[in-house]
Amino acid sequence: MEPGRLELERVSRSFLVYPKPTRTLKELVVARGRLAAREVKAIQNVSFSVAPGDAVGLVGRNGSGKSTLLRVISGILRPTAGKVGVGGRVASLLELGAGFQPEFTGRENVFLNGSILGLKQASIREHMDEIVAFAELEQFIDLPVRTYSSGMQMRLGFAIAAHLEADVLLLDEVFAVGDEAFQRKCFGKIFEFKQRGGTILFVSHDASSVERLCERAILLRQGELVFDGPTREAITQYHAQLADEHDPAERGAGLTEWGSREARIAEARLVGPDGADRLQFLAGEGFALVVSVEADQGIAAPHLTYELRDVSNLVLATGEADLAQHGWNGSHTLSLRYDVPRPPLGDGRFHVRLGLTDASGEHLYHQLDRALEFMVYPGGDERGLVRLDGSWQKETA
Repeated sequence: MEPGRLELERVSRSFLVYPKPTRTLKELVVARGRLAAREVKAIQNVSFSVAPGDAVGLVGRNGSGKSTLLRVISGILRPTAGKVGVGGRVASLLELGAGFQPEFTGRENVFLNGSILGLKQASIREHMDEIVAFAELEQFIDLPVRTYSSGMQMRLGFAIAAHLEADVLLLDEVFAVGDEAFQRKCFGKIFEFKQRGGTILFVSHDASSVERLCERAILLRQGELVFDGPTREAITQYHAQLADEHDPAERGAGLTEWGSREARIAEARLVGPDGADRLQFLAGEGFALVVSVEADQGIAAPHLTYELRDVSNLVLATGEADLAQHGWNGSHTLSLRYDVPRPPLGDGRFHVRLGLTDASGEHLYHQLDRALEFMVYPGGDERGLVRLDGSWQKETA
């Protein structure tokens, strides 16, 4: 088969799940034949092909079979039925840092983990300095891995896997690694692999990452392939599956946008007192939130909700606006402005979460988990997230 090509023909993978685990040989013998196993079909009759050099996204809800499918393609799992063909060498960034030994140093674990992933010792030595520099662990590489934070271990795992010479790259939520700056570096490394003509199969709940990397996406639902086509349409159908959930479990895996999208937030921005777009403010400086809404013809006036949250995701303020009270007449677009003359924010990083629902609040049209992120800097000696504009005076009896 041509290097970089993927061919899947009616691939299925099932698991047997027993109602009670057996921990000893005695339990296994005694329970033999008494505990009926339940068959769980993780993926069912999945067929598609990927040409060399293409980047394809895999999207779907938790439990839809995305990670299982990647493991079948990588050879970690064997399919229950169907055929899987992969041309050339496969590199899998699925379980970063799997196989690390905590008592070994980072350098020793590079050799160990690299060998597990198929790198030769000579190749590891050749790329050692590059791997260490990419992981930003120059000062810690000769310390035991047990002294590393979880983020340091994941950075080292990604750096090792990213330096594999492969034709096909399988990615599973890899942009959850490290801080924002390191995530950008990871994306740059993967995009470099794509530009060299490598084939990519990418699983992520982050729609923006999928759209940046992939021209085509596959949507899975309960183990079945339900859409294969342009990425934007696949993401739209995926978000529609979450239309009636205000707090889906996928948020923890990077999901930042969802909803049925009959009505949608077309634009959101913050402006300063001078009317210019801003994402940095002094404590006490006023600002305005400007939101533009688009909708399909005939949609009743939706409700716009907002939440102001701090860097730890603590809710600081909430509010909503009924668009029926602000000139909604069934037109396709409407812009609203929410003025905050003296916000009680002192010092910190904040973000705004926006949502559009129907009048009942039960059906979700569009949710942007981090529609805007902005900074507030102290203008004087303020400390803390909130500033209180109070005054002191002598208390009289």
